[in-house]
Amino acid sequence: MILKTKRTLIDVPNSNDTQALLSFITENKAHLAPWEATRDKHYYTKVNVQNLTNGYQTHLNNQSAYHFAAFDFERREIMAMCNFTNVVRGPFQACYLGYCVAEKYQGQGIMTEVVEAGLDYVFNELKLHRVMANYMPHNTKSAQLLTRLGFEKEGLAKRYLKINGTWQDHVLTAKINPHFIDD
Repeated sequence: MILKTKRTLIDVPNSNDTQALLSFITENKAHLAPWEATRDKHYYTKVNVQNLTNGYQTHLNNQSAYHFAAFDFERREIMAMCNFTNVVRGPFQACYLGYCVAEKYQGQGIMTEVVEAGLDYVFNELKLHRVMANYMPHNTKSAQLLTRLGFEKEGLAKRYLKINGTWQDHVLTAKINPHFIDD
């Protein structure tokens, strides 16, 4: 399953993409640090990235998560990541959205393009009802992205996640599938 946008190929990374993923996480280490859990030096190793891609494929196969990478058209470089995780079926039909963009592609609309394609996939192909996304109140770029994509604020979770070594409050948002039909 490969999704295409105007500027990217979106797919779940596999073992052939180890170097591209390793380059993405190492080149963007400082850029992403304020928005992620604290990473130890092992996280930035080829062995760990191989484990990550194996896990991504396992999650894809059991339909519990979709870890999408937005590649350039030659599939040599990862420009952004867009993850739909903790997929719950049954009466909930929902998941969580997480995303990040390479520093050199920030401000170019890549993240909007990639998340739109991912939302289209989870709403129209997976038939999920709800996608939830949370951001730290001071992360204005995420707030703007989610607003632009039609996410609505639902609340504030105090000390929700430990980000970069500190428990951080998060604004809770969600988007409901506009095409969802009760059946």
